[in-house]
Amino acid sequence: MQHSMKGRHHGSCLCGRVRFEIEGNFDSFYLCYCTYCQKDTGSAHAANLFSQSARLHWIEGKAHVKTFQLPNTLHEKSFCIHCGSALPTRSTPEAPLVVPAGSLDSALDRRPDARIYVDDRAAWINPDLEGLPDFKAAPGH
Repeated sequence: MQHSMKGRHHGSCLCGRVRFEIEGNFDSFYLCYCTYCQKDTGSAHAANLFSQSARLHWIEGKAHVKTFQLPNTLHEKSFCIHCGSALPTRSTPEAPLVVPAGSLDSALDRRPDARIYVDDRAAWINPDLEGLPDFKAAPGH
């Protein structure tokens, strides 16, 4: 199923040195469980939005953005050199723009379209995590 989000979205890194705007539609939203995404997020999965047509505009701090291309793969990650936050990337003009969902400051009004590379899911991730306690802050705080 294809969804789109029209308009503009704004985002930034954790330290605030990098700010960007996305102009256009997102074509898809995936939670990726591949081992590359586990390594580069330090988590169970990446949460990325993809767009063939959206345009990325660096508002502030483009000089603070570094991109790492994993050799011999399509895996690429852009990040702030100061705080390490994941940032949008487009490896070539023909490649889709990849936007880490957590980097957006704008409201995101859609659910992920799918989970991908689920066979690579970390052993500690149970597909059904119902029953885990929820806390509004860190436990004990």
